[in-house]
Amino acid sequence: MLADNPVCAVLGVKDLAAAKKFYGETLGLKDPKEDPGGVFYKAGKDSGVYVYQTEFAGSNKATAAAWSVSDVKAVVDELKGKGISFDTFEMPGVTWEGEIAVMGPAKAAWFSDPDGNILNVVSGM
Repeated sequence: MLADNPVCAVLGVKDLAAAKKFYGETLGLKDPKEDPGGVFYKAGKDSGVYVYQTEFAGSNKATAAAWSVSDVKAVVDELKGKGISFDTFEMPGVTWEGEIAVMGPAKAAWFSDPDGNILNVVSGM
C-alpha cells in the first residue's frame, strides 16, 4: 500500500526561525515551502523534511530522520566545519572510528538539531 510512495520526516521544533536557518543554511536543504504550520524542505528522490513549531520539540529520544549518503566521513567533516558536533554511544556490535559507527559494511553518524531532534547520516545499507 505505501511501498511506492515518498515519505517525509516530520520534526517538531521550538523556534521555527532557528530551524529554518539550521535546515536551510547549515544542512543545505533546498526549495523551502512555507505553509501556516511550518516549512517543507526537499531532499533527494522525492523525500523531504517538514519542520513545525511545537512545545514537544526534541522529546523523541531516538533517530528522527536519516539521510542515505555515499560518503559518511565527507558529510561528517563538512558538517563539523559548520559547527555541528556528533554523538557516540554504546551499541552492541558497533565499532567507532571517531564519530562514525561501523556496522559491517554500513557506516553512520548521529547529530542533533538545535531542539534536540536526533538526525543521522548513513551509507552502505
